[in-house]
Amino acid sequence: MSYIVTARKWRPQIFEDVVGQEHVTKTLQNAITHNRIAHAYIFSGGRGCGKTTTARIFAKAVNCRYVENATPCNKCDICLEITENRSLDIVEIDGASNRGIDEIQKIREAVRYTPAKVKYRVYIIDEVHMLTTPAFNALLKTLEEPPSHIIFVFATTEIHKLPQTILSRCQRYNFKRISIKDISDKLKLIAKSEGIEIDEESLMIIAKKADGAMRDAQSIFDQVVAYCGVKISSAQLSEALNIIDEEYFFRVTDAIKIQDTVSALRLVQEIINTGYDIKEFLSGLTDHFRNLLIAKTSSPDLIESSEQTRNRYAADAKEFSEQDILRAIKIIEDVHISIRFASQPRFKLEVAIIQLTKMERSTSIDELLNELSELKKKILSSNAESKISEPTKTSFPTSVIADLKPRFTITLAGTPQKEKPLVTQKPITQTQNISLETVKEKWLDFTGLIPKEKISLATILNESSPLKLENSNFTIGCFDEYHSSIILRNKEYLSEIFSKIFNAKVSIATEILESSETKIPPPKLEEPEKKSDTTHPVIDYLYKEFGAERV
Repeated sequence: MSYIVTARKWRPQIFEDVVGQEHVTKTLQNAITHNRIAHAYIFSGGRGCGKTTTARIFAKAVNCRYVENATPCNKCDICLEITENRSLDIVEIDGASNRGIDEIQKIREAVRYTPAKVKYRVYIIDEVHMLTTPAFNALLKTLEEPPSHIIFVFATTEIHKLPQTILSRCQRYNFKRISIKDISDKLKLIAKSEGIEIDEESLMIIAKKADGAMRDAQSIFDQVVAYCGVKISSAQLSEALNIIDEEYFFRVTDAIKIQDTVSALRLVQEIINTGYDIKEFLSGLTDHFRNLLIAKTSSPDLIESSEQTRNRYAADAKEFSEQDILRAIKIIEDVHISIRFASQPRFKLEVAIIQLTKMERSTSIDELLNELSELKKKILSSNAESKISEPTKTSFPTSVIADLKPRFTITLAGTPQKEKPLVTQKPITQTQNISLETVKEKWLDFTGLIPKEKISLATILNESSPLKLENSNFTIGCFDEYHSSIILRNKEYLSEIFSKIFNAKVSIATEILESSETKIPPPKLEEPEKKSDTTHPVIDYLYKEFGAERV
């Protein structure tokens, strides 16, 4: 058979050709250069990441006749025998089929004999974790103190299954998952050497499908070449591997942007009719929103895709907020979990698509506060005087409007506001110009300015009475010590209200009334005559515009 698959034809023959494992190959090269070769090694890592390949290169490097800088020549008879897998001194054993104590006993007997042709006899045991516990125990003594001409190399994908007694006797090297970029670059080199034309998008699809395994990527590459020939496009590749094209996922986000539920449901029907697996579609959709989140929060360069696709993600990410993307991922993940037990998976997918297209856009708290702040500025900037005078062009005299005083201020929740001055500031007058009778007449106006936050103070003042006003000292009569303490606790605040009402600065004091004394009643308002209801323009306006009734 003349044809050789890509994984075998392009198997690395020197350390520099091993992709994505520089931390391992560099250490082994330094060990060979400085003659610090150990007697046992463990290579652990996922499938197809180069464990057995590195073990073979290591076996050639320690035995090559013309090795230079720990690099085998691959031309001498020893290198050629190892490459062609016909060397008697490089023994590869499958741990899955040679897992018993009898096979290990044969190794223990064979290690006593010196190599026939090379300096080191190397035993490479793949999937060493498949050995039985008695087999591991039989290997312990030989593994700890082997002859000087023996090197053990164990390869495993499940390092946690090896006994600690084995791990402690070996140098351990962890092979990492090969990045998508490294796989793509290697496949690009192979395609160029083989005369195959393939675009960057197709290389990325194959690299993602391989999931970090170079051998898997090369096997997929062979399959695609067999289907497409020497010219490969992403559309043909998706058809050959039955991979959901990324265009479907961008169509989903396009429908979400304009909340087009009909187009999204038609897309679901197209997915089902094409024969794609719903779970695979949901997994791809999750990865798609993950890329949007990366483009939104950091940089599109972190997205493992072609340059054109990264630019498209960066453009689409501007249409969504971080909260919207996270909510979409939560919806997709929830349906992905529930779909495993669903009798109608398509219905679950359709419900999720409808939720995504009907999803309301999120608004941050900062944006809401900014909007409220703008609204507050508009309200405060409007002229309250013009608002009152506008509907009363014919019935409200200017003098009446000037006498109106606001009893409370309106504030927007969550936004700090400065209290609007209740009256225009005027020069402070002396209290000699104010009589106690005047204070009694306006006592209700005085208590009415106390806001709802101090309702208890207003109640206490209603139960008290103005008693004296002498030399800027205003005394309030109280009936018990409790009322007096509350008033004195707020005396500075009451003094400010007094100055707003009477335009005079006073000091507030209290005096306890004797039990025989009676409370000074507030001034009685004269009962207006019936026809006086409409004599005052304010009352007339209330009757006319609001349908007010006398109670």
